[in-house]
Amino acid sequence: MDLIINNLSKTYPNGVKALDNISLTIPTGMFGLLGPNGAGKSTLMRTIATLQEPDSGSINLDDIDVLVHKHELRKVLGYLPQEFGVYPSVSAIDLLNHMAVLKGVSNGKERKELVLALLERVNLYDHRKKAVSGYSGGMKQRFGIAQALIGNPKLIIVDEPTAGLDPGERNRFYNLLSEIGENVIVILSTHIVDDVKELCSNMAIINDGKLLYNGTPLAATNALEGKIWEKVISKNELPQYQKDFTVISTKLVTGKPLIHVLNENDPGNGFKRVPVNLEDVFFTNIMGHVESLIEA
Repeated sequence: MDLIINNLSKTYPNGVKALDNISLTIPTGMFGLLGPNGAGKSTLMRTIATLQEPDSGSINLDDIDVLVHKHELRKVLGYLPQEFGVYPSVSAIDLLNHMAVLKGVSNGKERKELVLALLERVNLYDHRKKAVSGYSGGMKQRFGIAQALIGNPKLIIVDEPTAGLDPGERNRFYNLLSEIGENVIVILSTHIVDDVKELCSNMAIINDGKLLYNGTPLAATNALEGKIWEKVISKNELPQYQKDFTVISTKLVTGKPLIHVLNENDPGNGFKRVPVNLEDVFFTNIMGHVESLIEA
C-alpha cells in the first residue's frame, strides 16, 4: 500500500506558497516529514486529510482518489492534529465511545470492546474514568492515538506529536507509534529531528513549501559522511567563522559555541571530523548547501 502525492501546490490568498509542486510516494511504515515551523508540513497534512483543497495536484491511497472521494479516504484515516480539544469533564472511556459512534461503530457491544481494547493498547485503561482534560501531555497524546485508531485505519497522520512532552512520555509515545507503524502508513510531521531519527525508515525534508530531500535517513547521512567538521570557539569568534566557513549549526556547550561546518576537506584551524547525524542533514538541506556540495 502506497500513498502517492503528485505535483501538489497550494498558495494562500496572502501570497504565501505553502506547497510548491510536492511529489512523494509514501509506503507502509513510519514516514517522517521534517521541516522547521512554517515549512508547509501542516498544510500538506491537512490537504492529505481532506481538510483543505490544494490549487493543483493529486493524492491517491491505493485505488482511492483522495481529492475526489474524500469520504472514502476519511473511512480509512486516523488523524492526530497538533492540538485537539476535549470536553472539560468527560472521561476517556465516554469520549472515546462518543468518537466511535461518530466513526460509525453502531453496535454497542462491539463498540464497548473496541474502546476498552484501545485504552488498554495505549496504556490508559487504568485512567479510563478520568477526565481527558486533566491528563498530562503524554497521556493526552496517547488518547489522541487511541481515537485515531478507531476503525482500523490504513493511513494515520500525526502532526507534531511530541512537542512539549517530557523524555519519559516521549519514549512511551515512540514505542506506541513504532508498533502501530508496522502494518499501516504513519506520517509523522515534526520539526524535532530526534523524532525522525528514532522512528522512521523513510523521510522527507521540506522548507518554504519545497521538497528538499526524499529518501532514507541512512542515505541522507551517508551522503554527507566525511564532510562535517566541528570546533568549540568563543562567542566573539562566531561572526568571523560564519563569514569564513559554511557553518550549518551552532549550539552552546558549557557556555561556548560548538559549531558544525560543511567542507569537502579538512578546514584546518583545529577542526575535527565528526560522524554525520540527522541534524546535520536537516540543517544542510534547510540552509540550501546540498546543491553546492553535489557540484563540488
